[in-house]
Amino acid sequence: MGFKAIFFTALAVLLLACQPDTGREDTASDETSPKGEASPQATQRLRQLFKDEWERHLRENPVFASSLGDRRYNDQWSDHSLEAIRARHEADQKALAQLYDINRAVLPKKEKLNYDLFEQQLKRKIEGFQYRAFLMPFDQQGGVQTLHQVAERLRFQREQDFRDWIGRLNQIGRVVEETMELMKRGLAEERVPPKIIMERIPDQIAHQVVAEPTKSPFYQVFRKMPEGIPATTQAKLRQEAKQAIANVIVPAYRQFQVFFNQQYLPNCRETVGAHGLPDGKAFYAYRTRQFTTTSLAPEEIHQIGLQEVARIRNQMEQLIEQLEFNGDFDAFLHFLRTDPQLYYQDSEALLEGYRAIAKKIDPELVNLFGKLPRMPYGVKPIPRSSAPDLPTGYYQQPAADGSRAGYYYVNLYKPEVRPKYEMEVLTLHEAVPGHHLQIALQQELGELPNFRRFSGFTAFSEGWGLYAESLGEELGLYQDPYSKFGQLTYEVWRAIRLVVDTGIHAKGWTRQRAIDFFKKNAAKTEHDIINEIDRYIAWPGQALAYKIGELKIQALRQRALEKLDKDFDIRAFHDLVLSSGSIPLDILERKVEQWIEAQKKENNA
Repeated sequence: MGFKAIFFTALAVLLLACQPDTGREDTASDETSPKGEASPQATQRLRQLFKDEWERHLRENPVFASSLGDRRYNDQWSDHSLEAIRARHEADQKALAQLYDINRAVLPKKEKLNYDLFEQQLKRKIEGFQYRAFLMPFDQQGGVQTLHQVAERLRFQREQDFRDWIGRLNQIGRVVEETMELMKRGLAEERVPPKIIMERIPDQIAHQVVAEPTKSPFYQVFRKMPEGIPATTQAKLRQEAKQAIANVIVPAYRQFQVFFNQQYLPNCRETVGAHGLPDGKAFYAYRTRQFTTTSLAPEEIHQIGLQEVARIRNQMEQLIEQLEFNGDFDAFLHFLRTDPQLYYQDSEALLEGYRAIAKKIDPELVNLFGKLPRMPYGVKPIPRSSAPDLPTGYYQQPAADGSRAGYYYVNLYKPEVRPKYEMEVLTLHEAVPGHHLQIALQQELGELPNFRRFSGFTAFSEGWGLYAESLGEELGLYQDPYSKFGQLTYEVWRAIRLVVDTGIHAKGWTRQRAIDFFKKNAAKTEHDIINEIDRYIAWPGQALAYKIGELKIQALRQRALEKLDKDFDIRAFHDLVLSSGSIPLDILERKVEQWIEAQKKENNA
């Protein structure tokens, strides 16, 4: 797992997407039970394996553990030496062997599902090891150069919390050194990122090379400390932090800066697609399966994307006609991108606008959902140091122990390029009824093993987020035709992703061709479009999950509506879709089909 997957939380869930293997034979073991009965011994062994592997996951990923509220590893970073990476791979293989020693045939039905999901997560991780993506350990979205952002996910309430942070500060030198070793091996194996996206990194590194320790982004947590910590202790902690920054952090990043600028960046590749990597075609096919939880080939996804772009584009043109705009589609997009009345000029006003929309949505949720999460959420600005290179917004999941709410982060950088007409649809996706509602409910499913409560499948999670955008009118939004156009813009944006992601990584598209296709079909600003295209370049396949997942959920809703007719209950449908947490799309389809049949029987009784 690369640094970007650990430290950058645009989705804030572990993206271990996979597809269940329904053709596998059940394995033999020493468990036995009467025919048709479940074996308690097998269930106990399975649950113990889940528990042991979850504990290993937390030990190996201490920042993730901290973000869940587990303070046991608060003074540690992950070990990203090549030796540790190999050891984790071997541990994954051992865990899979232990799983196969448990007789699936004698497990209860719900445990069979847990077994299958756990098996496929392990198999996907093991399969992915061969592509050695860990040799490209960061990108413009985050990594070793943005480690200070981890503080956003931590609690600083006690003296020990600050001491733990200082402990992490004193280990930055090791983390940087391990990262450089991975990069050097990547250079040797010609596994390097595209130069065009790495050209964004020097400015990010420069933020860490400060002349005065108090100017370091790592120092920010010490500016305002809890009153319960004595003043003398506060002074001592601040002094220790400044020493760590001056003696460890700045020298490490200065060395990293020289290595990156003089050796690494000049040798990054000119190609932008995954096809430019060793085994690049196979790697992208793997990522496509991983993120969509389907067997769709890149070319099939490309064609689906073209069809969806054409369909949504037609709806957008119809809306322009209703507005009686004097001009063609391109002229209308130009108007949306340039008219000052459609933009805030002040960051604070933009932030308050997002918060007002969130508050407007909250009381309407009961009309579409029977079950809502207990955990609240807040709206925060994306940190200034990384905002120029990050998307318009993202979500951070709550702490597992309830000590931190979920947060919807919004980008306030250059408010004059952040359209008002996109604010409602973005809030629906990232906050409610999108990521916060889905992820918080999943975390509250206490009967699930932790690997299911706190991780998920991208096609489901992001498919749900995009589906949530379509609920705006049912929640009283999109009353302004420009906001409705914003919703269509966001939908066509995800359809565009199917085209440009496969275009870049499987069909040899240039970066500029992808940018031009995007600009031609969506009203997003050029700044956002360039950031988006660079995200797809850096993160092959991930962007495919949104539209593929949303199409499946929409199709299942339509199927349920047609089969149940007047007996269709939208609240019950939504509760069902969210009732098992984040699952592969074929399992979701099976659950909905079974629910439809059960509803028909109940209604006909």
